[in-house]
Amino acid sequence: MTNTNMTDGVATDFLVWAKAKQGHIEIVLDEALPSETTAPQVLHDAMRYSLLGGGKRVRALLCYAAAELCATNATIADAAACAVEMIHAYSLVHDDMPCMDNDDLRRGKPSCHKQYDDATALLVGDALQSLAFDVLSTPTLCESANQQISMLNILAKASGSLGMAGGQAIDLASVGKALSQHELENMHKLKTGALIQAAALLGASSGTAEQMSAVIVYAEHIGLAFQVVDDILDVEADTSTLGKTAGKDADSNKPTYVTILGLDQAKKLADQLYETAISALTPFGNDAKRLRELAGFILHRSF
Repeated sequence: MTNTNMTDGVATDFLVWAKAKQGHIEIVLDEALPSETTAPQVLHDAMRYSLLGGGKRVRALLCYAAAELCATNATIADAAACAVEMIHAYSLVHDDMPCMDNDDLRRGKPSCHKQYDDATALLVGDALQSLAFDVLSTPTLCESANQQISMLNILAKASGSLGMAGGQAIDLASVGKALSQHELENMHKLKTGALIQAAALLGASSGTAEQMSAVIVYAEHIGLAFQVVDDILDVEADTSTLGKTAGKDADSNKPTYVTILGLDQAKKLADQLYETAISALTPFGNDAKRLRELAGFILHRSF
């Protein structure tokens, strides 16, 4: 992972774009959530606590960057970004629970089950998952029913037993076991990569077959790169920087890219995955600018 100058013109332009999109999706999410004064108040307050005001919104940014490449309608892009962030937040709430990864800290504040209780956290995840599909199935969202059904199918597959939930099941079953790099990759293609790929595909839902094919290759490789970097940061960054407990994977005896490959080789792998992702975008020139910049942001992030 080579250093990137985040003060040059292109990077600065990207950071301005990203900040604007992060602010925008916060508004979209706020409007999509029930008010904390609406019954049941505690559940709605906990949903807002878990979804709003935290994270770098990488998945939403992927939606918006892919939407720019494929000229996807802004309303559709908003719904897609909103739905993916809701699914992601639900997964974090459930992952932090004592029956899963048992973490007390998320996004720099107490995990949902610590701030409220286990039962509320369970319901928060359930409700956010349902709300994601509610948002994406709004009757007036798409002119084409086929496009909308395809988007719902993409998110459903990415979230279920052949996607994120399945990856988490494999992760829990792998604690203390020696996995090969191939086995670890398969796990993370489901646990982390499936939703990242879904985010990009939902944003690209108005694209041509050529654009969609390229986005699939891009998202698959950048999704794995995201996880490799996450494993590196678990070793190199501290808790205050990460916003979650640093060193948690090592303490839990979980297999990671660092434990399997070593730190230097893990960094080389992240670079290789980044290069493959970028190469997939070559035919689209400046139209894929934001996707390229976002790949660099994911590779060199410090959170």
